[in-house]
Amino acid sequence: MTAMPIRLRAEDEEDLKIVSACLQDAIVPIGDMGFLPDEQRFVLVVNRFKWETADQPRPGPAADDDHLAPYERTHCGVRVEGVSEVKVRGFDLKDRGQILEILSMEAVEGGVVLHFAGGACIRLSGRSWRCFVEDIGEPWPTACRPNHPVE
Repeated sequence: MTAMPIRLRAEDEEDLKIVSACLQDAIVPIGDMGFLPDEQRFVLVVNRFKWETADQPRPGPAADDDHLAPYERTHCGVRVEGVSEVKVRGFDLKDRGQILEILSMEAVEGGVVLHFAGGACIRLSGRSWRCFVEDIGEPWPTACRPNHPVE
């Protein structure tokens, strides 16, 4: 039932679209992200919803909606290399316990932007950025599946 852990690298806009899809609805406390200017690196550890296993059937007899696998989350390390500057909007970096929910990552002219629910965002400036994403540890079950209203 559990899929293999993801391990991805993004070096351009097309690659980043795949990473963005994998990280959609991941949650991250502000205290689990940071900019390492001497290393030109921005890092975060997110609690990633495993969309790739969300609709897998369970082994055994099916009954009503119980035929779907329990949803899963896993810790996931995200690293963006080649970052020269970080700008935030819509949240306070000093509020280390605040939790953000990732909506998407987008390649923009001169860097990458992480978009969060509620309008918050982080712009990572760097002309030759690279993004690395890797699941950490074992996934755990969750009863909650992220839901996005259709507008």
